[in-house]
Amino acid sequence: MSKKIEKKIVGYKVKAEDQSPQVESNIVQMHEKVSRPETLAGSTYKIKTPLSDHALYVTINDIVLNEGTDHELRRPFEIFINSKNMDHFQWIVALTRVVSAVFRKGGDCTFLVEELKAVFDPQGGYFKSGGRFMPSLVAEIGWAIEDHLQKIGLLETPEIPEHQRKIMEQKRAEYEAKNAAPEADSEFPSSAELCKKCGVKAVILMDGCMTCLNCGDSKCG
Repeated sequence: MSKKIEKKIVGYKVKAEDQSPQVESNIVQMHEKVSRPETLAGSTYKIKTPLSDHALYVTINDIVLNEGTDHELRRPFEIFINSKNMDHFQWIVALTRVVSAVFRKGGDCTFLVEELKAVFDPQGGYFKSGGRFMPSLVAEIGWAIEDHLQKIGLLETPEIPEHQRKIMEQKRAEYEAKNAAPEADSEFPSSAELCKKCGVKAVILMDGCMTCLNCGDSKCG
């Protein structure tokens, strides 16, 4: 309802209680209707497994909300996974679309890390350099997302006590020394890949086919 002012205005002031809600209402929270800027900052993580000749490249782009204010927040906005290996094309496309949708939905997205890291490959996992076991390729994608969320501050990086760090370094040195010796005297080439059937690094390219020198398994039958 409009109100007619019949007297001359000699001054004015803004009520203090009206300022607080106005400031809070300007804070942008992450939700699915937030429009994508023309440019996004991100990071790319390389995943190389002994199960494939080609590496996977996981790119996560972030959006900065409330930039330049006390409420500035960097959140993941989208994820892309690229590889020359087309064997996993369908589920990789599906995974990137679902994870990107969760990112843009807002709220807590850190649960994705544990969900992906808990996926096991029925054909068996593999060891990365340094001795870390990966139960599946999907789990390693989960590790890459965890590294990124720690980098932007959504997840805390766990701190390892000094005495435990020394024990870990000692165990890692023992592991590398133990596994370096057999490779030098191994009857299989050093460039051989891990066989999915027998679990031995004895797969080489022979007559155009990937063939295991240990059990004889071949992609060409």
